[in-house]
Amino acid sequence: MEVKVYVEGVHRIVCGVTEKTTCQEVVIALAQALGRTGRYTLREKFKEYERNVTPDERLLEALEKYGEQAKEVQLTLKHIGPSHGEETNQPKAQMRPLTKVYRRTLRFNTNPGCAREYSRQK
Repeated sequence: MEVKVYVEGVHRIVCGVTEKTTCQEVVIALAQALGRTGRYTLREKFKEYERNVTPDERLLEALEKYGEQAKEVQLTLKHIGPSHGEETNQPKAQMRPLTKVYRRTLRFNTNPGCAREYSRQK
């Protein structure tokens, strides 16, 4: 069976989907076909209802729950981040030397909601 999935606004067709095909297998097939790496999820949208399909969920089984309205279900591949260990192009935080050390102690009164903060610079 074929399943239509939106990828960046374009319909992609995944062929060979069976009752045993999982969401994870569809996501991997799409990512490999596009030559992309990263973490992805498959979003299922039906009218106002939208959810992430779980990786081990059988895709055709999930669509069968909608009966004749299954053709109205929209599946979308969403990129949710880089792969574990994959570097991003974002700059790393720079470390600055610490010039002053402040020590703070919170002392609580036995009266609930009454707290005082005492600060002392060393």
